Amino acid sequence: MAQFDARDLLSCYARGVFPMADARDDDRVFLIDPERRGVLPLESFHVSRRLARTVRSEPYEIRTDTAFHAVVLACAEAGSGRAETWINHPIENLYVRLHELGFAHTVECWQDGELVGGLYGVSLQGAFFGESMFSRRRDASKVSPVHLVARLLVGGYRLLDAQFMTEHLTQFGAVEISRLDYHRRLALALSAEADFQRVEAMGGAAALQVISHAS
Repeated sequence: MAQFDARDLLSCYARGVFPMADARDDDRVFLIDPERRGVLPLESFHVSRRLARTVRSEPYEIRTDTAFHAVVLACAEAGSGRAETWINHPIENLYVRLHELGFAHTVECWQDGELVGGLYGVSLQGAFFGESMFSRRRDASKVSPVHLVARLLVGGYRLLDAQFMTEHLTQFGAVEISRLDYHRRLALALSAEADFQRVEAMGGAAALQVISHAS
C-alpha cells in the first residue's frame, strides 16, 4: 500500500471500487466491487413522520467539514453490535488526505459543543459515496442522513452510494441493485457537475422541504 495514494483511491471510486480492511489494527487493504450494491435513491428518499418531527425540532446543530478526522475516528470505534471496524489506519489516512484535497466531506451533529453523531463520504462529480456514520445521541444517525440528502439534492448530485444494504438504511428507502446497474448509474453521475458546498447551512425544516420537493 506504500505507493497507493489518495488520487489512486479516487480512481478506484470512479471505477466503482471501494476499500475495506479486516480489522482496525490490520494494515492490509483490499478493494471491493460487490455483485450487489446498496444505493439510496435521492428522488425517493423516505423520511418517516416521527423522524420529520425530530428533524424540524432541530435537536442538533448541523455542521459540515468542521471535524472530519474526528468523525472518521468515531466511525472507526468499536461499539454496540460492532466489535470490529473496517477502517484501519491506512484507510483513515487516505480519507483524511481526500478531505484535504476537497473530495471527502462530513455532515456532523453537535450538541452543547460536543460532536455526538455524523457521517462522512467521498464526493466525485455527481456521485457521493457514503462511507460510515456514528451516533452517540438519540436519532443522530437518522438526522445526519436527512441533512446529507438535502445537501446532495441542492448540490445537483445524481447518485448516493450506500455500498451495502443494512436494516438501518432500509427505513430511508435504500434499494439493492446489480453491479451492472450500479456501474450504469455511476457513469451517469460522473458525467454531471455537483457541488457539496452549494449551500452553507440549512435548518431542519428547509432540509425536509428540499427532500419533499424532490419526491
